[in-house]
Amino acid sequence: MNTSLIQSRTLGLNFGSDGTASVLVWAPHARKVSLETEGKPTLPLQKMQYGYWQAVAEHILPGDRYGIRINGKELLPDPASLSQPDGVHKPSEVVDLRAIRKIRCEDWKGADDTSLIIYELHVGTFSPEGTFAGVEKKLSYLQQLGVNAIEIMPVAAFPGMRNWGYDGVYPYAVQHSYGGPEAFARLVKRCHEHGIAVILDVVYNHLGPEGNYLGHYGPYFTAKYNTPWGKALNFDDSWCDGVRRYFLENALMWLRDFHVDGLRLDAVHAMQDVSPRHILQELSLAVQQLNRTSGARHFLIGESDLNDTKFIAPTCKSGYGLDMQWTDDWHHSLHALLTGEKNGYYSDFGSLQHLCKSYNHAFVYNGSYSLHRKRVYGTPTIGEPGHKFVIYAQNHDQVGNRLWGDRLSAQLGFESLKLAAAAMFFSPFVPMLFMGEEYGEQAPFLFFVDHGDPQLLEQVRKGRRREYRDFMKGGMPPDPALEETFHASKLRWNFSGDKQQQTMLAFYTACIALRKKHKLLQGERDNFLAREAVPEKTLVLIHKSDDAWLLAVLNFSASDEETLIPELAGKRINLLMYSAHRKWGGIVDDNFVPLHTDTTGLWVKSAAHSAVVATYSTG
Repeated sequence: MNTSLIQSRTLGLNFGSDGTASVLVWAPHARKVSLETEGKPTLPLQKMQYGYWQAVAEHILPGDRYGIRINGKELLPDPASLSQPDGVHKPSEVVDLRAIRKIRCEDWKGADDTSLIIYELHVGTFSPEGTFAGVEKKLSYLQQLGVNAIEIMPVAAFPGMRNWGYDGVYPYAVQHSYGGPEAFARLVKRCHEHGIAVILDVVYNHLGPEGNYLGHYGPYFTAKYNTPWGKALNFDDSWCDGVRRYFLENALMWLRDFHVDGLRLDAVHAMQDVSPRHILQELSLAVQQLNRTSGARHFLIGESDLNDTKFIAPTCKSGYGLDMQWTDDWHHSLHALLTGEKNGYYSDFGSLQHLCKSYNHAFVYNGSYSLHRKRVYGTPTIGEPGHKFVIYAQNHDQVGNRLWGDRLSAQLGFESLKLAAAAMFFSPFVPMLFMGEEYGEQAPFLFFVDHGDPQLLEQVRKGRRREYRDFMKGGMPPDPALEETFHASKLRWNFSGDKQQQTMLAFYTACIALRKKHKLLQGERDNFLAREAVPEKTLVLIHKSDDAWLLAVLNFSASDEETLIPELAGKRINLLMYSAHRKWGGIVDDNFVPLHTDTTGLWVKSAAHSAVVATYSTG
C-alpha cells in the first residue's frame, strides 16, 4: 500500500501543514465535479488519473457547510464527510482532522490484545444522555469493574437520531446525535486515561438505504453478490480500486487519527472478494504497516459465522491476518444448555458435549456435520491460541435479535447467571460482556431505527418479522420505528437499590480480578483441557503449567454433584471462589469448603448451577 495513505488521510477535505485545505473526490464516470460552500464561490475540481478529482480549497474553513455537485445535478454530501450535523441528506461540515489527532492521551502505550476483557456498548442506550459524554461519565465505573477495553457499536452517521449503527451511510462521519467527531476523540482519550482500550465496530459489507449517495459518485456497489442487508460493496469488480482505497483509508483514519486501538469488522463473511489479495488481507497488511510506522499496537477483530480459521491465519500463510474473531459456537452451546432452547440455529446445540468441544476447539462445527445447515461445516483450529477467539454469554446480536430483546437475566435464575459468567471468565478465550450484563440489567435491548421514509420503515418491519420467524411464539415484535422502543432499551442503572444486582456486580468484578491476576488464564490452549467429569452434569476446565493448576468445576445440573479429579490426589488445593456461597447470593455457608482430597483424587462438591474455582501450586 502507498506509504502516504498510511501517514495521512487523502480523501475528502483535508488540511495541510500550512493550513490550506485540499479536496479529493473519486467519481470515475463524472464529466464535471465542483465543490460548493455556503456563502463562498464554487470551486471546480480538476480531473486526475483513475477517476479522481481534486483541487486546492483556500477559502474553506473548519465549520463551513459544503457539498459536491456532479455534472451540474443535485448537491450531494461528501462521501468522505467527517460530520453531518444537519442529517444524512444535508451538506457536510468541514472538520480539521489535525485538531482531532491532537486529542490524545500521551501516556497511553496501547493495549495487549492477548489479555483483553471487553465490554460491548451502544452509545445511545448505555447512558441516560445517550452520548459520548454520557459514556465518559461511566468510565470510572468500568474501571472499577475491571474491564480493559470497550467495544463501541458503530458510530458512522446514520439517518435520524437513533439506530443500532449498522445502517450507517457515511463511514467517515461520526453520528451527530452522539456528539460528533471531537466528542468521540475526547471519549477515546478519556478511556485511555482510565487504562481502557477502545474498539470501534465498523461495517464494510454494506451501507444503509437512507442517505446512501455513494452510488451517485461511482460504482461503489456490485451486482455480482447479494447481502441480507443491501447491495454488496464492490471489492473485486470494475473500478474496485477506488472502493478498496475508500474503506482502507477509513480504517486507518480511526486507528491513526482518532487513536482507536482496534476495529471490530462486522460480518466479514459478507465481504465478497475474489481478488488475488482479499480486501481483508490488504487491510491487515495496512494495519501492520501502520503499527510499524507509528510504533503503536492496533488490532482487528472479525465477526464471522463461517467457523473458518482463514480469517485469523497469518497473511504469509494465505490467511486474512485478523487478530481475533467472534466465536458464536461457544455462545450457542452455553445458551442452549442453560435455557433449553432448541429453535433456529440452537437446534445444533444444547448438550454438555457441545460446550466441552467448544472449550477445546473453539468451534463445535470444525469440519463436522451440522444438522441445522445440513452440511459439513467449519475448519479445525489446531495450533490457534485462545486469545484468537472472542466469546460472550450475551452480545447485541444474540439479545437484540430476539423477538422481545430479552437478556439472559429475563430467562435464567440468579445461580445460572453466575454460572454463565464463570463459564466465560475462566475459559481460555477472550471474554466479552454486553452492557448491563454485569449486574443483571432487566431492560431489553430491542431493534430500533429512525428512518424518515414511511415505505422504508414498513420494509424494515417486514424484514425484522422474517428474521424473528424462528423465535416468534405468538405476538409481533415491538415496532422498531417507535421512540418508545428505543427508550425501553436504555440501561436503567438501578442496581444501587437491588441487593441481588449489587451481588451480581460484585461477582463479575471478582471474576474479572481473578482472571487478571492468574496468568494461567491468559496462556496458550496447549495448556488447557476441558472434560465432562459427570456426564451431562459437570464440566471441568483445567489450566496448567509445570508447577501450577487453575481449575473451574461448572455444575450445569439441577442437583448437587460430586466431581472427581484423579490427578490431584493428595494435593493441597486453594479455593478461589464458590458461586453458591452466601457472599455471592447463594445458600451455602461462606465457611464451607467444597473441596477435599483422598487417595483417589480431589473431590469437588458443587451445588446445582454453581461454579467452583481453585488453584494448586507446587510452590
